[in-house]
Amino acid sequence: MGSGCTARAGGTAKPVRLRFLRRWGWWSEPLWCPVGGFLVAFSLRVEAPVTFGDNTAANNVRFLCSDGTELQGPGLTWGDFGNWSELCPKGICGLQTKIQQPQGLLDDTAINDALFFCCRN
Repeated sequence: MGSGCTARAGGTAKPVRLRFLRRWGWWSEPLWCPVGGFLVAFSLRVEAPVTFGDNTAANNVRFLCSDGTELQGPGLTWGDFGNWSELCPKGICGLQTKIQQPQGLLDDTAINDALFFCCRN
């Protein structure tokens, strides 16, 4: 499943993103499961809200590949990783993020949460 769309397998990988541009963050290098592998679970690193100071919310994500390899983004170290999600035996096929709108003079957090969807077929 995963090998058909990755650059490592000789195919092409085309990024798909919304044109919802914000000023926070940077793009990291892509991480790949080993050839033939695909994403089957995730864990999100989130900092709990603070009353005073800078709230950061979601700071990193890690994924589990079908062969057991763990991938972790180069995100920030604030907060803790949550439990691993349930396994998606056929892979992760979708993503939805919860994004805070700009707060003007108040504290902005950008991404607050994420949902990943399992493939059905």
